[in-house]
Amino acid sequence: MMGRREEGQGQFFYSFDLDKVVPPDHLVRQIDGLLDLSWVHRELAPYYSHTGRPSIDPVLMIRMLIVGYVFALRSERRLCAEVQVNLAYRWFCKLGIEDRIPDHSVFCRARHERFRESDALRRVFEGVVAMCIATGLVGGEAFSIDASLIKADVDKKKRMAGDQPIAWPKAEEASHAVREYLAALDAAGGDEDGGGDGGGSSKGGDRHKPPKEVSLTDPQATWVARPGLDPFFAYDANYLIDNKAGIILDAVGTRANRTVEIAITQTMVERVERRFDLRPQRLAGDTVYGAVRLLKWLVDRNITPHVPVWDKSARTDGTFSRADFVFDQQHNIYICPGGAELTSTGNIDQGHIVYYRASKSVCSQCSLKPKCTTATVRKITRDLNEDVRDRVRALADTEAFQQSRRERKKVEMRFAHMKRILRLDRFRLRGLSGVRDEVLLTATAQNLRRLAKLLCRPPPPLGVACLA
Repeated sequence: MMGRREEGQGQFFYSFDLDKVVPPDHLVRQIDGLLDLSWVHRELAPYYSHTGRPSIDPVLMIRMLIVGYVFALRSERRLCAEVQVNLAYRWFCKLGIEDRIPDHSVFCRARHERFRESDALRRVFEGVVAMCIATGLVGGEAFSIDASLIKADVDKKKRMAGDQPIAWPKAEEASHAVREYLAALDAAGGDEDGGGDGGGSSKGGDRHKPPKEVSLTDPQATWVARPGLDPFFAYDANYLIDNKAGIILDAVGTRANRTVEIAITQTMVERVERRFDLRPQRLAGDTVYGAVRLLKWLVDRNITPHVPVWDKSARTDGTFSRADFVFDQQHNIYICPGGAELTSTGNIDQGHIVYYRASKSVCSQCSLKPKCTTATVRKITRDLNEDVRDRVRALADTEAFQQSRRERKKVEMRFAHMKRILRLDRFRLRGLSGVRDEVLLTATAQNLRRLAKLLCRPPPPLGVACLA
């Protein structure tokens, strides 16, 4: 018999328990048991006034942000709307069925002021990492490093050439991203920060050439122009992971710059050792991290670099490359394929490059000169730390190196998860500080999801257990 819902007089009193309507296997229950925010009120108290109206609870805002990044709710306006109607989100945020949801605008001020001043989001991230270490998901022996380009939230048409003077608005009229950029210029003594195509360092004023293009909306974003792709403004998301289970040990948003990637690697390795007393035995990375200064930095700390060496000495025009010359370390000379010696004057260029030259008289009479050089004499460059590069090259044929190459795919999987599942293929916040916040929150969400997946697995079916 067909049933029909009664539509009589409504019930006067309701007994509603929010805890009972959230399924026991829901992701919010799993991550709630892994999250410790008991320190927030104590640590953030100095950043709040002792008078005036009470603010929105910072723990509530952090929990709401975690919900947003775990479930790919990129807009804070949409996040507030979802928490309003989703009972599981309400339960995770410790809100009752009748509690009001904060307005989305409260997140902006908290982010720009208290959260960044107190570094609260990094504390949340490191607390989750500490939980991963305590549960045995971090091996601590092998790390991988990588960076991924993420588009900036700008209109690329609103840009100017980097070598042209730009009339920036006054500080009170400028956006937060522009004010942050101008403040960085002032701190660097008036030098503009380098672009992604130059050789700029991680510090704002150490630039060798101006960026090709500067965004008028977010001037700290880097203009990226690569073959086969339409140019765009972007930032880098940098991840340092442990190879055992792919746990992200450190995450930093930076400008899209190869030199910055190298510098931030050192920062992240040192920070992980300082915060968690973890120093890897080996570090895997792609060719971008094969610069000699990073290789030497790793070797000096007894960290084996499983990284392809960055080397542009190979020639494609059919003439002899540097690899065709033999270095005699005892006599500090190179021997060319014709048997002649290339000697050095001892002068050091750029602080680390030594030039070796052949004799003009010998070189001009050599029968192999057409296959060697069209110049008067052949020159070879050698880095002062070339012995480190040679040691790293020798590792490429080892089984441990190949194992690291296979394990390094886990960091690429983290980036794929970031862009496809968590939908961070374009930053929503502008300015370098906003980018750092988004990268940290995304990495926190990924670690929480990974931790919940590995620790909260249901027991195997009885039949499978019996077969085992």
